[in-house]
Amino acid sequence: MARTDLEDLIEGANYWITQRSGVVIVAFLLVTLVFAGGLGNIALDEGTEGFTEGVPAQDALDDVNRQFEPPFQADQPSTQLIQRGGNVLTQQELVRMLTLQQRLQDDPELRVEGSTSFAQTVALTIDSTAETPGEQADVIESATPREVREAVRTVTGDQSGAAELLSDDFNPEDPSASATIATVTHTERADPAGEQERIEAVVDSVGGDVTVFGQGVIQSEFEAVIGDSLALVIPVVVVLILGFLIVAFRDPFDLLLGLVALAMTIVWTFGFTGLAGIPFSEMLITVPPLLLAIGVDFGIHAVNRYREERTDDRHPDEAMAIATHQLLVAFFIVTGTTVIGFGANVVSDLGPIREFGIVASVGVVFTFLIFGVFMPAAKVAMDRARENRSIPEFGTSPLGSEGSILGRVLPVGAVIGRKAPVMILVVALLVSSGAGFSATTVDTTFDTEDFLPPEEQPAYLEYLPEEIQPQEYTISGTLNYLQSNFASGTEDQVTVYVEGPLRQDYALESIERANQDPPPSFVTENGEAQAESILSVIETQAEVDPEFAALVDRNDLNNNGVPDENLGTIYDALLASDAGDQARQYLTEDQRSTQVVYSVEADASGGEVTEDANELTDDYRLEATATGETVVFQEISNLILQSAVESLILALVFTAVFLLVIYYSLERRIALGIANLVPIVVSVALLAGSMPILGIPFNVLTGTILPISIGVGVAYSVHITHRFIDEYNATADAYRSLMITLRGTGGALTASMLTTLGGAGSLTLAITPLLGQFGVLMSLSVIYSYLLSIILLPPTLILWARYFG
Repeated sequence: MARTDLEDLIEGANYWITQRSGVVIVAFLLVTLVFAGGLGNIALDEGTEGFTEGVPAQDALDDVNRQFEPPFQADQPSTQLIQRGGNVLTQQELVRMLTLQQRLQDDPELRVEGSTSFAQTVALTIDSTAETPGEQADVIESATPREVREAVRTVTGDQSGAAELLSDDFNPEDPSASATIATVTHTERADPAGEQERIEAVVDSVGGDVTVFGQGVIQSEFEAVIGDSLALVIPVVVVLILGFLIVAFRDPFDLLLGLVALAMTIVWTFGFTGLAGIPFSEMLITVPPLLLAIGVDFGIHAVNRYREERTDDRHPDEAMAIATHQLLVAFFIVTGTTVIGFGANVVSDLGPIREFGIVASVGVVFTFLIFGVFMPAAKVAMDRARENRSIPEFGTSPLGSEGSILGRVLPVGAVIGRKAPVMILVVALLVSSGAGFSATTVDTTFDTEDFLPPEEQPAYLEYLPEEIQPQEYTISGTLNYLQSNFASGTEDQVTVYVEGPLRQDYALESIERANQDPPPSFVTENGEAQAESILSVIETQAEVDPEFAALVDRNDLNNNGVPDENLGTIYDALLASDAGDQARQYLTEDQRSTQVVYSVEADASGGEVTEDANELTDDYRLEATATGETVVFQEISNLILQSAVESLILALVFTAVFLLVIYYSLERRIALGIANLVPIVVSVALLAGSMPILGIPFNVLTGTILPISIGVGVAYSVHITHRFIDEYNATADAYRSLMITLRGTGGALTASMLTTLGGAGSLTLAITPLLGQFGVLMSLSVIYSYLLSIILLPPTLILWARYFG
């Protein structure tokens, strides 16, 4: 862009701001009404599902669940009932569970199709003719204690798997267990939250200690996490920003104008979100505080710069024209680099991260338009009206004037930099190198727990007003209880999904060979991987069915127990036998897909397990894909790290090019763009190096922080650099120009830093650790960027003036 073109744009904007301010105000208010219509279209996207879409391991897991799980588990919603007590195997507790099942089934609004429980299995063992849970409850109630105990022993002694419904402390000798799980399946689920409330009401009617858990509970609490987090964060942000604006503006009219502009920013951004059909996820909770902070930053700079020009008794139109002539360029540069910082996240393969980048970038553009055009126009119109009506002005002096405390402190970077600029840059280089080395140790994680509220809420929340206190959450506590009391052994599992012509003679031998000499993280048994597969079913059926055993034997050419001829015939015989249902858990009806479930060591890391699983799949002759929760989450972790690195590189490159082009276009001084980048690079290095020290990993949200910190950091350095070059062009004295800049722009920069810090810091109050960690890093980014802009940037500009000015 040529300089004259930019000047023409600025002159055009100044004309509309100062001469046609009424038209500008009306136009912006009308656009606000349009975007307000989109607020009602916003849908919630809670939990982790959005992050798993398109991940190959998740696609394979979906195929496994669809093809091998029983139909009601794959397609139908279900609710778990976790019954606890001293002994849930007493007659009273067994009857209680069956009574609960019957009452749930009797409620038509719950659309219960069926239910299963350990109590039900015990009752059918005593009397197989009892069909309904109510009849089964009568069976248990009329049986003797001895009959109930014998039935429990029978049930847990066979191979039905009913014992898996009991907690790990089950004692088969004197039958007792502290907990059991029942499952209720529904034909459909229209309103999970309402359904959950109805189920809990039925649970209360039967007494005892029964916890309702399932997708309805999870969805309801995930939605509540978003609402509660916003209810905690937004009021804090508003109070902090209000306080900062009062101090910065010291004028009720300017304060009201600033608040209106901030409200418009939020309406525009999230109205756009609703109109564009982008769902509101937990990641987007960070956007309102950040936009409010950026808006206040722009607002303070606009009002402060305008007040500097008004000190010479200039007319509002003239003062605003001078202020916006400089600020619109600075705002444009800041907006461009901030959009690059947020927008760099659109390269991510994870949908919610891309959507976060889009919404935040669009929000920053809206902030620029509202605070760069609407607010100056409204300010001019307001001050003209005040002068015409002799309405007194309140605080009109700019922040950071020469006699103020800020005016004496802020120029420290210029004072030090004047004496030893090279030494300061060398120290910054050494510090950045150390921070960069520390950054190489940052972990990358993806875990459901990142999105969950803590099991116990912080004590300080009890002192908040009742209206914004978060609800009592049960997800984390229930999940922890299930993991602690229903974990079967110390092993995790990985599934290999195999596709291809499984009737080929080599198909089963391929599976058998892959199980030989397995990778280190896989549990072994007699030198082979411990696995459950169609081979396991064939082996088990051969042990109890001589005719089937003979069929296998005839088609086992190498006598290793694995058939390698006429596999289609063997599959057909197996599926038609008593083991058919079990075989269908590992082999599809078309005999073209199978799953092999491997046990892996519980203490192995997700990275080790995934690497080993992928290594094992290479041993299959058929197409094989490693999957399972561990593999899926590790793939997402890898994508998070990849996204963090790619977006950081993209943001750095585009920001550098943008600054070089802008400063060449404006000043024909390309090296000024390089000088502007110095504190940004150091700030990013310090931030990345701080993460392992603070124990904060890259996750779906903190993985976006580095490119964002570039955009946020540039805002501080650009305001100083742009003001400096204006003063330097007039005085040709770098030191004097820096002193004027740091006292004037530095004061507004300090105020905007405090507001941004308040907005970012408020995220630490959010319900989930994910948001809290992001708030900590965002606060650090603001502090680093501000300090380096007033300490490191001045000596850099002095060197620039010495060699390139």
